[in-house]
Amino acid sequence: MTQELDAGGRAAALRARVHEQIARVFIGPSRTIDLLLTAVLAPGHVLLEGVPGVAKTTLAKAFSQTLGCDFRRVQFTPDLMPADITGTYILESREHRFVLRKGPVFAQILLGDEINRAPAKTQSALLEAMQEQQVTLDGETLPLPDPFLVLATQNPLEQEGVYPLPEAQVDRFLLKVEMGYPTAADEMRMLATYDRAAPPIAAVLDPAQVLSLRAEAAAVHVAEGLREYLVELSAFTRKHPRVHLGASPRATLGLMRAAKAHALLHGRAFVLPDDVRALAPSVMSHRLVMTPEAELDGVAARHVVAEALEKVAYRGPADGRGA
Repeated sequence: MTQELDAGGRAAALRARVHEQIARVFIGPSRTIDLLLTAVLAPGHVLLEGVPGVAKTTLAKAFSQTLGCDFRRVQFTPDLMPADITGTYILESREHRFVLRKGPVFAQILLGDEINRAPAKTQSALLEAMQEQQVTLDGETLPLPDPFLVLATQNPLEQEGVYPLPEAQVDRFLLKVEMGYPTAADEMRMLATYDRAAPPIAAVLDPAQVLSLRAEAAAVHVAEGLREYLVELSAFTRKHPRVHLGASPRATLGLMRAAKAHALLHGRAFVLPDDVRALAPSVMSHRLVMTPEAELDGVAARHVVAEALEKVAYRGPADGRGA
């Protein structure tokens, strides 16, 4: 038990250092950084949604630097082809053989900027990579680096020249993080920060440490009562009259893994109901498909998740340490 507590304390200390480094260039809610860290340790991918100019790309770059991971960025456009992401085999004239030219997906952290600007065929090139951590080229299956994380951004307001993400792809994002406009105080800090060259970001972790923290997060205890609570939350969304498509089993599993990572980052070796409640909106909301009547009435997925958290009772031990 002492060793588990030490692991939680170490993770909490690393979390504080990551926050310190990213705060040098990103002015915004600390919860946003926590959600990215949670996704890394769960593990899972993140969809960053916000209007242009709210520092989505800046955050992604700074975050990758603190992890000490190989980072690549792809600007999604309507003419982007699947091979532009995965890579392709090309003929090497000198050696008269085909060699693999790897695409940006072979990075440890891939930023897909404005992912909804590419057509479905190109978006689907990421599906195998996101779910299986591999790509298949000309019948050959190639593993991707470990850790591997996709950070995708999209603008929720634009209607022209965009292609909505299919449900199957949306379901593969563990978290959706909504980034709005900064407060007046944060915008003042931003002006002061970028009045001169931004300070450099130091690496807090390295890929090996990330994998070690993932293993520690996987070992975090989840009581039987909490597992029942997770299942009941998902079931609530599936039976809701305003919901056409409820939370998938992948969402239930993702919420449990995210809660375990969240607990570790806060120095605990066990999950609390509050961990689940804190993450349920970010894990579940983007996976729900509302009925046309609900959309006309202005009932959003986040309202259903909030209703589930209000009406579904957790009946286990208060401290989450139960068997």
